[in-house]
Amino acid sequence: MTSNPPAFAPVPPGAEGPAIPDQGYLRQEIGDGLHLVTDGVYQMMFLATGDGVVAVDAPPALGRFILPAVAEVTSMPVTHVVYSHHHADHIGAASIYPEEAQRWAHRDTAVLLDRLHDKRRPSPTGIVDDSHVLTVGDQELRLDYRGPNHSPGNLFVYAPRQRTLMLIDVIFPGWVPFDSLAQSTDIPGWVDAHDHILGYDFDTFVGGHVSRLGTREDVTLQQEYLRDVRAAIEEERAGLDMQQVMQRASDPKNPWAFVETMNDLFTTAATNSVNAKWTGRLAGADVYTRSNVRAMASALHIDYGTLH
Repeated sequence: MTSNPPAFAPVPPGAEGPAIPDQGYLRQEIGDGLHLVTDGVYQMMFLATGDGVVAVDAPPALGRFILPAVAEVTSMPVTHVVYSHHHADHIGAASIYPEEAQRWAHRDTAVLLDRLHDKRRPSPTGIVDDSHVLTVGDQELRLDYRGPNHSPGNLFVYAPRQRTLMLIDVIFPGWVPFDSLAQSTDIPGWVDAHDHILGYDFDTFVGGHVSRLGTREDVTLQQEYLRDVRAAIEEERAGLDMQQVMQRASDPKNPWAFVETMNDLFTTAATNSVNAKWTGRLAGADVYTRSNVRAMASALHIDYGTLH
């Protein structure tokens, strides 16, 4: 027996990026030697210099495309690699790079990779604690750590000459955040990262996912979405009828049923409220707002201590 697939809202034009060629990837020059490589879902970037290429990340989805994309620009080898963070979906193809290439990551990323023993993600040879300027030829990238957000060790990668900032799994240009606020390990840190982003002098933003490059406006728009998510949760939770919760949970000896019923009621109401404003404005609102509401509600309860 088959069921009809769920009907999702159309992707608004503002979320659409450039078409992906038949070769399966798009190389897009950001400027002055800095290039984006994307398949329309994942993104990495590389910086061509007179003394070699600096590659930032290696998503397995792009693994077979990265070196051909570099070869379109230069015959120089990849001499330096930057790991944004330890997650396999962003650096799981890092073994494609030359063994002798320098590999830079935050100390927390190095610890996690050493524990995982994944040959596809070779251990870093250069460690970042707070900040490091990686200079190769006449180009530079600044690697900054502002505390945990999406994951421990997630680096801000800033190209000052190109006025470009990369931070993975925090901003999703044109889209609501992916599942459960990108499944972040530290939601207050993830929320604060938005302000850290806006502290940089940039025009172009690389978020690691979806269809296009981002702008400062994408950051402030996502902040507005998050404020609406939080406000809707607080309003709906404050107005919840506990008698209704008790009746729906039915078994007074089952506290888990009571808590889940309570969560389901205010989550549904908050999700409907947010989606009424954001569906058609940011792509995927009807897909992931519910999980984002649940993640934010958990953070408000456990981390911020404002939801009781």
